[in-house]
Amino acid sequence: MDFNYREALKKIPAKPGVYQFWDAAGELIYIGKAKSLKNRVSSYFNKDSYRINAKTRVLVSKIADITFTIVDTEIDAWLLENSLIKKHQPRYNIMLKDDKTYPWIVIKNEPFPRIYWTRRIVKDGSKYLGPYASVSMMHTILDLVKEIYPLRTCNLPLIKQNIAAGKFKVCLEYQIGNCKGPCQAYQSEDDYNQNIENIKDILNGKTGSVIRNVKAELDAAVAGLNFEQAHRLKHQLDLLERYQSKSTIVNSSISDVDVFSIASDEKHAFVNFLKVMNGTVIQTQTLEMKKRLDETDEELLSFAISEFRTRFSSSSKEIIVPFELEIEDPGIRFTVPKLGEKKKLLELSQKNVSFFKRERIEQYEKLNPEVRTERLLTQMMKDLRLNQLPRHIECFDNSNFQGKYPVSAIVVFKDAKPSKKDYRHFNVKTVEGPNDFATMEEAVYRRYRRMLEENTPLPQLVIIDGGKGQLSSALKSLKLLGIDNKLTVIGIAKKLEELFYPGDQYPLYLDKKSETLKIIQQLRDEAHRFGITFHRQKRNKATLATELSNIPGIGKTTAERLLQHFKSVKKIREATADELRQILNTKQTGALLQYFKGSTKNDSSGM
Repeated sequence: MDFNYREALKKIPAKPGVYQFWDAAGELIYIGKAKSLKNRVSSYFNKDSYRINAKTRVLVSKIADITFTIVDTEIDAWLLENSLIKKHQPRYNIMLKDDKTYPWIVIKNEPFPRIYWTRRIVKDGSKYLGPYASVSMMHTILDLVKEIYPLRTCNLPLIKQNIAAGKFKVCLEYQIGNCKGPCQAYQSEDDYNQNIENIKDILNGKTGSVIRNVKAELDAAVAGLNFEQAHRLKHQLDLLERYQSKSTIVNSSISDVDVFSIASDEKHAFVNFLKVMNGTVIQTQTLEMKKRLDETDEELLSFAISEFRTRFSSSSKEIIVPFELEIEDPGIRFTVPKLGEKKKLLELSQKNVSFFKRERIEQYEKLNPEVRTERLLTQMMKDLRLNQLPRHIECFDNSNFQGKYPVSAIVVFKDAKPSKKDYRHFNVKTVEGPNDFATMEEAVYRRYRRMLEENTPLPQLVIIDGGKGQLSSALKSLKLLGIDNKLTVIGIAKKLEELFYPGDQYPLYLDKKSETLKIIQQLRDEAHRFGITFHRQKRNKATLATELSNIPGIGKTTAERLLQHFKSVKKIREATADELRQILNTKQTGALLQYFKGSTKNDSSGM
């Protein structure tokens, strides 16, 4: 590396701030924040951490210059980092996937303020609430507000002089009850502004105070026998209480908090934000980020919190998070709840971010099936403690009927999908009676002896349908062949879906919803189906052979030859004498035809 980082580090102070890495072409490639600039920047050139992360190693190899900005506090560094990343979008920084312009609800700075939604913020003294990640939610709130408090929608300059001079006439909106006619002084400015204050409270989640005010007005109207006014206020109260019942999720004492949760994988992270006022979620959004340098969840969440609070202009003094963050700011309290109402809020946020992540992954995997395969195999490798991706998996199962007609079946999955052309079944040769362990031992030995003889690549994972006994039998054959260290073998017990490993007395339990367990169950069920099918075929064939061998002149060997040639008794029955003579001699052919002729008569007489 030509860059003399030791000289650069001498100039960097141990103070909070933001550092910037530049490449030889003068391009800004990375921006970061730090509680101590010297310690953080030095860590990139530490030999131990330099070896750990390949992506960071590439970044460091490109550094040609380092600049920095000192700030007063860590929280200032936090906000400045977010601002600079959004402005410059360096190559190695987290990439925000969500660049939409979300709508706001604006309360216009004018006499008799209008309320409407916009995507453009103008600094004219108007009050903006939002942004709203859900457009439908925003329209629902606006519709509620307009139904409770009729407001003007026109853009007339309703200053006192114009109204007093009678410059305006009420329009159709007044006639149909959507406006109270402030343009002709039918509604006073004080009454209109009181409605605006109530609307602000609703938009800020303070529905309870508005309900209390409406109830007081309702009681006064009833006491004054103003039933028309009371009816209108009762309608407002019903709408407000219905809205509150849908929005309140926790104790209303929880006021003005931000809630964040995160879900991540190898390449992406998703952060959910909930804005809570008086126990009501008034804003929510989930952000997707693309990792660049294997950032930790702590780093990603810190960045997202800064982004969300800037985007939503949040000044909440309390932030609920799923784990401790190294952010020190005397004006903000970070809470990691263990129980209670705040824990419920965090769980709600976590449900939202998990759903969003699952939905995005499913959507992406539908378009890119190979990505799903890689993810599944990687998850299986992690869950089953494998040292390589299980691209080739084989599963064994045995079948017999009271010890008779024993067979073994093997099914093969490649890239987590059935490879039916590779399915095999075995007629058990060396086992007498119902000995499941010996049957498994023979099947596994024959399978992998042949693969070794044919120089066929071995599977990465072998699954044995059964508990410790069947697993030990399979392992015995693998050791005999000298390949017990070349693949992983596990057993699955049916009752509790326990996974057994050789030499481990305690089973492994996977989550019942685990994709790894579902694939193992699919393998097990497919092996059982394939084995049972072959077992029935063998049993049926033996039954048919017994039936034919009862015919005078036809023994067991001849019966098996007939079945092998004609495939079924039905086809033998329908065969001509010439066709039968291809297998039988003249005497046997006559006996067989006579037998079928007699059985046909017996069948007819019984009808």
